[in-house]
Amino acid sequence: MTTRSVATVFGGSGFLGRYVVRRLAAQGHVVRVAVRRTAPAAAMRPLGQVGQIVPLHASLGDQATVARAVEGASVVVNLVGILAESRKGDFDRLHAEGAERIARTAANAGVAQLVQVSAIGADPDSPSAYGRSKAAGEAAVRAAFPSATILRPSLVFGPEDDFFNRFGGIARLAPVMPVFCGDTRMQPVYVGDVADAVHRVLTTPDAAGGLFELGGPRVWKFREIIRFILEQTHRRRRMVDVPMGLARLQASFLEHVPGKPLTRDQLAMLGRDNVVADGAAGLEALGIAPTPLELVVPAYLARYRPGGGKREIPE
Repeated sequence: MTTRSVATVFGGSGFLGRYVVRRLAAQGHVVRVAVRRTAPAAAMRPLGQVGQIVPLHASLGDQATVARAVEGASVVVNLVGILAESRKGDFDRLHAEGAERIARTAANAGVAQLVQVSAIGADPDSPSAYGRSKAAGEAAVRAAFPSATILRPSLVFGPEDDFFNRFGGIARLAPVMPVFCGDTRMQPVYVGDVADAVHRVLTTPDAAGGLFELGGPRVWKFREIIRFILEQTHRRRRMVDVPMGLARLQASFLEHVPGKPLTRDQLAMLGRDNVVADGAAGLEALGIAPTPLELVVPAYLARYRPGGGKREIPE
């Protein structure tokens, strides 16, 4: 009787997780989706065969549940990440301490491969707590599991993303389009390409211990992205550059609104370019042709057009 290998995906019920889980299942793994709340993960069972996708409760602050999640696994992927803190210190608890606990526990359990999904903004000298915590997580993972592979995506887009959908919603409802840090450069990367990168590093022995920065084929300025969103939603809106002082004032209010649409830490992140570094190994090094956002984003921004994209009506 052949026993299938087990892959554990922490944070597997999120936006990126759905794509990663599907690819691991297609590889033949039994996939444990290790999450705090198992209900969203349970809805992912149809992504594999009967019994192949296994939702599993795991809290990164609870060593026992982390150990149970990795026990017997040959592959562990850590996708856990947040863009805003619910409580002060959440960035460090999840991105640094949680990543270290996963890596150390995986190493002690004899896990063969570990993939840590970080972010291009990871930098110990970042002006944002998010960026500093991501860098601390990378260092902790390297110390505990030296052969871990680290992936740093830029802004990730796809039908369920929060970025393009959020600004599509603003374009539909607001009389003007706010532009924060309009000259900041980004290199949006398709969620399917990031998931493919996870698959490739797990099946490419030379990738073990590597660092890959994942970006799309084009570098965009933030204001260019906002203009593209307006074009694709067929909305005539004036683009208004928001001075940083006013932006911080707005963020100090909005970070207390449910859903935290904008925080001061996110503004700090937005003030820095988010592009693949010169000379860094990227998607091409893994044999993946980056997908242009122009081929994907218009289809799901259509819902924000007048008439919901079904018909055009005058504004």
